[in-house]
Amino acid sequence: MNKFMNATEARKKFFAIVDAAGHPGVAVTVTHEGVPKVVIMSFEEYEGWQETMEIMADPEMDRDLRKAVKELKSGKLPKGTVRLEALKKELKL
Repeated sequence: MNKFMNATEARKKFFAIVDAAGHPGVAVTVTHEGVPKVVIMSFEEYEGWQETMEIMADPEMDRDLRKAVKELKSGKLPKGTVRLEALKKELKL
């Protein structure tokens, strides 16, 4: 959920905004003179965005991740992995 409010309203409701935006999936966009200026979101979500940007900025990591996702969607396991059922059987669990 993304909420929009102007800077004046945001200043008046700052602590409520911090509380609301502290939950993943909630972001508050603060506008000034009708133009979006900042977004307030949970630190957890911010870290997730940062990690995503790092992965996307590394062509090799991005390629490997896309390949793994494609393999998983096709039902094929990435190299070096086994299905949980097979591991349990091998370990006699």
